[in-house]
Amino acid sequence: MKRRSFLKGTTTALAGLGLTTNSYANTRPKKIKKPVKLCVTVDQEKVSFFADVIREPIKVLHIADTHLFTDDDRGIPYQVYSDRMAKAYNQTTHFKTQAQTHPEEAFEHALAYAKDVQADVITLVGDIFSFPSEAAIEWVLSKLKDTGIPYIYTAGNHDWHYEGMEGPLEALRDTWIERRLLPLYQGNHPLMAAYDIKGIRFLAIDNSTYQINEEQLAFLREQIASGMPLVLLVHIPLYAPGKSISFGCGNPSWGADTDRNFSIERRPKWPEKGHTQTTFKFHQEVFNAPNLMGIFAGHIHRNSIEMIKGKPQIVSDDNASGAYLDISFLPLAKKDRKLIL
Repeated sequence: MKRRSFLKGTTTALAGLGLTTNSYANTRPKKIKKPVKLCVTVDQEKVSFFADVIREPIKVLHIADTHLFTDDDRGIPYQVYSDRMAKAYNQTTHFKTQAQTHPEEAFEHALAYAKDVQADVITLVGDIFSFPSEAAIEWVLSKLKDTGIPYIYTAGNHDWHYEGMEGPLEALRDTWIERRLLPLYQGNHPLMAAYDIKGIRFLAIDNSTYQINEEQLAFLREQIASGMPLVLLVHIPLYAPGKSISFGCGNPSWGADTDRNFSIERRPKWPEKGHTQTTFKFHQEVFNAPNLMGIFAGHIHRNSIEMIKGKPQIVSDDNASGAYLDISFLPLAKKDRKLIL
């Protein structure tokens, strides 16, 4: 994918809502300051970050894995590819109440909660769709617009995948981003973009093929060099020791020998040689970044927290079952400063 095909500059409409975007080309390196020190607390779906670099509160509503499947007549030619996933999440069990629910109801409830708590931004980190249905994408765009809340989107492996459609994963991702998903990026690069919110920079990096390309690695390096406090948004969690193959970005065991779902998902098998060196370098540099505050992901359909080199990775349960994360970034109170500084 050529970056110039998709990068259309800063979305000025978002700037008025407190969310500004920074393209890869516009990142200006600054001197890296001392490593960010922070405290993170988790109480069920509520996550709180406390750090000296946080100047004013930021409220984030984090959504992953809604798996919307609504389709219409435009999807009929693609039903041979969408049939399995169109039936996968028709009815779900709510993660808290155990009541019956479904993805549309769960998504609307999460957005209503975002309005109730006056969220500064909604982060959507992939598999919002079970396949790239035009009807579902239009529905989501309409619902997001109705909230009046800025949002950040990065794709998951199902968002652009029509099962059984031939071609390399990267090429299929490019095709269906351009043909269907592109409006969700609001003029920003689909594979990597930076969003500034009240002094914190949120990086949305697409790892929905489990891999990272060289341009994305260069983007990460420039963002680290900026010295800005960073939060990383990805769909597939980064590997941590002891975790399953689902933590597949930078996983040394990832590859053809451990790919159990390629036939079910009707896609090419993972590479025999596993990850590229670029993907491993990305994993290493993420956790070595002195200004990275944390990572938020989805994909595995269950809550998870990992600490690597003092960096928290927090994974959300699936929104198809009603889950989301209520994340607060809060200034460090004077009485607590001595605890972590």
